[in-house]
This record gives sequence, structure tokens and C-alpha cells, in this order.
Amino acid sequence: MSLRIAIPEPTATDTAYNARALPPYLAALQSAGATPIIVPLHERQDRIARLLSTVQGVLLPGSGFDIDPQKFSEQIIPACNAADPAREAADELLLQDAFNLYKPILAICYGVQSLNVWLNGSLIQDLATEGKTAVDHRPGRHIAEAHPIRIAPDSLLSKLAHGAAEEMVNSSHHQAPRIAGDKLRVTAVSPADEVIEAVELDSSAHWVTGIQWHPERTYTTSALSRAIFAAFVHAAEKWKPREIHDSVATA
Repeated sequence: MSLRIAIPEPTATDTAYNARALPPYLAALQSAGATPIIVPLHERQDRIARLLSTVQGVLLPGSGFDIDPQKFSEQIIPACNAADPAREAADELLLQDAFNLYKPILAICYGVQSLNVWLNGSLIQDLATEGKTAVDHRPGRHIAEAHPIRIAPDSLLSKLAHGAAEEMVNSSHHQAPRIAGDKLRVTAVSPADEVIEAVELDSSAHWVTGIQWHPERTYTTSALSRAIFAAFVHAAEKWKPREIHDSVATA
């Protein structure tokens, strides 16, 4: 059976965004040797659960919407985008399944924000509103090298970057983790403003990586982007079904 990776539709309502954003994720997964399995956001939860029983990993993609700030005990500010309840519900179901069964997770942009909040972390609702203006974190989807990231040593990301202390990445976000969630280690920041750019689960038994930039957009041009997808797919290849464990978080 081919290696299957679940990926939810980016949004429940913005079909133009989905049509533009989803293909690069699918192409990157396929190039890395996996079969992407798209999770429809309007599907019943029991059917999604059955679909998840056939996959070996979860990729949480970006989105044009924002996480409901009430989930991290804040009131929405004017610069915060609307929430997407269907996407949030799907992410929670995918995260619960992946944490129960230790399936590898790659979370990108909105995906890392979703992961962080699910693990009881919090978000900066808008970087510019909080004075994080030293770096343009939204220069446009076609800018391949928007700003550097400073990579923590002894991290998976450092290994994938062959020990490099800094790497250039693209950028397309106005939010970011403020406080890392339970058992998440910060593994990269934007050095000019200390915005969190990457996290990893502090666990030798469960491969979980979240990044704020978009490696799927630079898969053909960036060695680091290819290495991220290759490591994720390799972790999924090694995954074996096991008894359900207590999750580290409550969805």
C-alpha cells in the first residue's frame, strides 16, 4: 500500500484560495514519495475518522483565515481575520488522531498556529499591531527569500539545514505563536524581531514539526524545503500502528 498523508482543505469557503494554495502541497508530497489524501471540510466526522484510519501522517496547510482567539483566551482584535470553524474542527480531529497514534505531523503557517493552540499555546493576533515591523512577514507569495531565520542547534531543523545557523525563507503570515504549546520547543526565530518561526515536539517517539514559512512553494529551488518534506515522509514511512496512547492535550 502506498504511503498516504492526510491534508485538510485549506478553507471551507474560499474556493479560489484552495485552488491556488493546495496544488503546491500535493506536488511536494508526491515528489517526496507520498500520496496526499485530501480531507473535505464539510464531511461528517465519522467519515473523516474512517479516512484517517488509512493514513500514516498528517500535513496541516496554511489558510487565509485565523484561529478563533477565544481558544487561547483572548478577544478578537480588528486586525484578526475571521475564523473558519470547519477547518478548526477538522484540524482538531486530525491532531487528536495523530497524537493518539503518534502519527507524524508537519504543520505549515496556519497549520503551526492550529497545532500550537491545540497544545494550549497562544498566538500573536497581528504582528504589525504589536510592533513587529522590523521584518515584512507578508511580502507576497512570489518572494522566495523574504528574511532569515535563526535555527536552534541540536534541533531537527538544524540537522536538515546541515548545521547552518541561519537560512533564508519565504514568508506569508500576519500571526505567529506567542507562547509555545505543551512540549513544543522553539527551534527557529526571525532574528530581527524574535518572531517564532518553527517549533518541534520535545519527544523522541513522535515526529511533530511546525513552521511558519511555506516550503511547499520552494520545493524545487530550496534544499531545506526538500529536506523538510523528505524527513516528514521518512517519519511516516517508519510509523507503525500501535495501541492508543493518552494524548498530551485535550482537543
